[in-house]
Amino acid sequence: REHNRNSANQGFKAAKSRITCCCSIVECCSNPPSKVFHVPLEERKYKDINQFGEGDQAKVCVDIMHKTGAHLELSLAKDQGLSIMVSGKLDAVMKARKEIVSRLQTQASATVAIPKEHHRFVIGKNGEKLQELELKTATKIQIPRPDDTSNQIKISGTREGLEKAKHEILLISAEQVTLNTANSYTVSSVTAPSWLHRFIIGKKGQNLAKITQQMPKVHIEFTEGEDKITLEGPTKDVQIVQGQIEAIVIDLVSTAFDIQLFFFFFLTMSHLNRIKELHKVTVRIPPDNEKSTLIRIEGDPLGVQEAKNELLELASRMENERTKDLIIEQRFHRAIIGQKGERIKEVRDKFPEVIINFPDPAQKSDIVQLRGPRTEVEKCSKFMQKIVENSFSVSVPIFKQFHRNIIGKGGSNIKKIREETNTKIDLPAENNNSEMIIITGKKANCEAARVRILAIQKELANIAEMEVSIPSKLHNSLIGSKGRLVRAIMEECGGVHIHFPTEGSGIDKVTIRGPVDEVEKAKQQLLALAEEKQTKSHTAELQAKPEYHKFLIGKGGANIRKVRDSTGARIIFPTAEDKDQELITVVGTEEAVREAQRELEELIKGLENVVEDTMIVDPKHHRYFVARRGQVLRDLADEYGGVMVSFPRTGTLSDKVTLKGAKECVEAAKKRMMEIVEDLDAQVTIECVIAQKFHRSIMGPKGSRIQQITRDHNVQIKFPEREDPQGEGSARKLKEPVDPNAPKKCDVIVISGRKERCEAAVEALKALVPVTIEVEVPFELHRYIIGQKGSGIRKMMEDYEVNIQVPAPDQQSDIIAITGLESHLDRAKEGLLERVKELQAEQEDRALRSFKLTITVDPKYHPKIIGRKGAVITNIRTEHDVNIQFPEKNDENQDQITITGYEQKAIAARDAIQAIVDELEDMISEDITLDSRVHARIIGARGKGIRKIMDEFKVDLRFPQSGAADPNLVTVTGRPELVDEAIDHLLNLEEEYVSFLLPHGGSAAAMDEQRGPSKGFVVREAPWASTNEKVRLKLSLLFFS
Repeated sequence: REHNRNSANQGFKAAKSRITCCCSIVECCSNPPSKVFHVPLEERKYKDINQFGEGDQAKVCVDIMHKTGAHLELSLAKDQGLSIMVSGKLDAVMKARKEIVSRLQTQASATVAIPKEHHRFVIGKNGEKLQELELKTATKIQIPRPDDTSNQIKISGTREGLEKAKHEILLISAEQVTLNTANSYTVSSVTAPSWLHRFIIGKKGQNLAKITQQMPKVHIEFTEGEDKITLEGPTKDVQIVQGQIEAIVIDLVSTAFDIQLFFFFFLTMSHLNRIKELHKVTVRIPPDNEKSTLIRIEGDPLGVQEAKNELLELASRMENERTKDLIIEQRFHRAIIGQKGERIKEVRDKFPEVIINFPDPAQKSDIVQLRGPRTEVEKCSKFMQKIVENSFSVSVPIFKQFHRNIIGKGGSNIKKIREETNTKIDLPAENNNSEMIIITGKKANCEAARVRILAIQKELANIAEMEVSIPSKLHNSLIGSKGRLVRAIMEECGGVHIHFPTEGSGIDKVTIRGPVDEVEKAKQQLLALAEEKQTKSHTAELQAKPEYHKFLIGKGGANIRKVRDSTGARIIFPTAEDKDQELITVVGTEEAVREAQRELEELIKGLENVVEDTMIVDPKHHRYFVARRGQVLRDLADEYGGVMVSFPRTGTLSDKVTLKGAKECVEAAKKRMMEIVEDLDAQVTIECVIAQKFHRSIMGPKGSRIQQITRDHNVQIKFPEREDPQGEGSARKLKEPVDPNAPKKCDVIVISGRKERCEAAVEALKALVPVTIEVEVPFELHRYIIGQKGSGIRKMMEDYEVNIQVPAPDQQSDIIAITGLESHLDRAKEGLLERVKELQAEQEDRALRSFKLTITVDPKYHPKIIGRKGAVITNIRTEHDVNIQFPEKNDENQDQITITGYEQKAIAARDAIQAIVDELEDMISEDITLDSRVHARIIGARGKGIRKIMDEFKVDLRFPQSGAADPNLVTVTGRPELVDEAIDHLLNLEEEYVSFLLPHGGSAAAMDEQRGPSKGFVVREAPWASTNEKVRLKLSLLFFS
């Protein structure tokens, strides 16, 4: 025991020393308040005596001091309890005490039950009472939520703290019981929808504050999600407050109305914002968690009513809304949307009430959703389906050299095909290597345009088309992975086009199109490959660095052709689109593949055998190889299997150049470098004088033209610096050449290379100098040549690659200037003159079509000339290709009909109208009396009967309108002999119909007498009717049916 006591004392001293050193803090006053707290052994969290002052307990103490700003000193009592002295400011000490109790002392828990209505007094205003209790008792007090029916309050902390907290809570409850006994106290509630609570409370609690200021003893509680408000307090005060709140609720509910939840989706912010601004009201759509279908409107009563009416009208309109899923293949979606959404914008502008939703491209869905008014959705659906019909596209492979011929002079060929087939035809740009011409439109029209384009190609070259029958099951293997096999055949056979049918179609025919010889060659290769695939096809794969591929292929494919010829195997190298750039595929018979693989592996092995060699290059030529960031060296590395060439550093006098790489590559690169050195030794410099103003045009876009000349002729071209426009002073005059005929320095282009190549480059440069020619075009045609917004002239400039300058209108000049390359000028001039001829022909045609004449026709004949729904006049207009204008209602000359068109056709149309008038003038009109009861039967369903009579007898029949003076009077108009025949026919019909309507042996008059006055309705064929009457009625019905 003595030993333990000594050990504890030593531990205490060590802990005290360590904690005091670690936890020095600035004291706020000379004698800060301090308190000692005792933690019994059984309630200590950390009981290991050997770790006293160390471990987790020490870390907790340090953390408490940092958090609270108080100073802690720990000691062990004789009973192994923990004594903690806390010093510092009072609030810091209290906070530290709470932390000590919660973190160093084991926690107990207990519950205390008090009436639910007393809980709020334990919490206090803004929770202040609860915080004070927790701090005072060093406990954690949990009070159930208002919507929880439990009256149990849970307390956790030390045993001492638990007892203190329970005591304090029971005291508060007892006080409330005493108060309720002393005063008349009541609890009441007001029914109010939960969505109204925030309006009753008001902005920042203003409305509620007015009530509570008047009745401070009344406690008002709003329960979230419940449609009630709880009131507690003196009875009289509660009754007053209840009345005030009920009045507010009635007022608020009166400005709300119900609308189906379905329509919320359509009430966009634009709708609501417009209503708010127009009627000066506030509109509130309930959030989803309220589960309410009430829309709240606040504002002036008149504005609220108007806004309400407008929203109800909008809701009513929404009932006519319809959503339709339109099935459109996803490949057509881009065509409907158009470039930058221009096409779909036109559709939306045309149908502004319809919302069009396209699926996300990643979904790969064909459903396009339309939503809006029923009729508009249907119209939009039909319109979009028409767009889809016109969006069918087909790609036609046409050899690049024939594209210019497809376009035609001034675009005449392609324009004609577009107009006659009603299709859109897109050709690739000249700098694009693609050979595909894309045709878009209706399927039948696209096919017609395709046939015409292929016919042009066939006429221009010896192009053949051949069909080869190969089993469809072999097609995929012949095409190869990503088209590698078929692409290799097309490239080897001069770029022929090989077309396989759609996968799954079951069609065996494969189409080959191209030059006759190449088509035959491709056919033999396809059939041989198909036979290999069917019988003894074998495939092997090799890996070789991409830089070796060019060397393996050889110049013009010489190396690889040698391997193919010796083994009979097909060797396929990866294209730029393939992911694996090292993969080489060998296809053929097993023996051929094995032999080709062996030869290729030997070549690759030789390329991987790295050697180092040197050569002598005069230092004066070093700059050529390393200039332009080593472009020449990079080209050598690409061409010769990645060989590395190292030149000595600048400033050294060494002429030794090192080459490192595969032995064959090094030898080939060394040979090429010696050729370059020979060229450099034989190099000359030639000056080419071209005015500086043409230099930019010669260079071309981004220097493309000059780069092409440099590559084609293997020369170096240097352009002079631009002339300084500020250098006009005396200093410049001193430097001017003595010889006035000497060229300006800024006009001299320097070309370096072999003499013959330099001379060829000079000719090529001079050919690029733009030339200007003038073409005389009548001034009145200039605006037609320019076209709408310059589209006409812009197209000509693009087609002919020239610049066309039209004089300003105020100059009244007939001269149009064309500037461009000499090779393009003739074609551009021809195209311009051709356009002039077209315009002049159009002018002449317009003049001829403007012939006008008039014919005098009595207005009573105009309806007959126009015909039913304009059928007669439309037929005359179409047949004679003329425009026929009838007088307006207010015109003075109501008998004048104007005809405009070609003279001959206008006269013919006039004669056709006169013939109709002559025929009408020969007609007569006669009135006859037909019993009005048979009129409906003669006219027939939808006028079918009367039309048949008029067509048969070539007459016009007019029956009296309802309410006419004589309901039996019918007018027959036509040629005399035909009128008589028609009248006889009508009278016969009348006799038949009337005789059938009259009773047996009676007359029409008797029939009228027997009928007597109308009784409103007649019951026929009743059970009590006589047999004769039934038979007569059935015969009558049978006749009229």
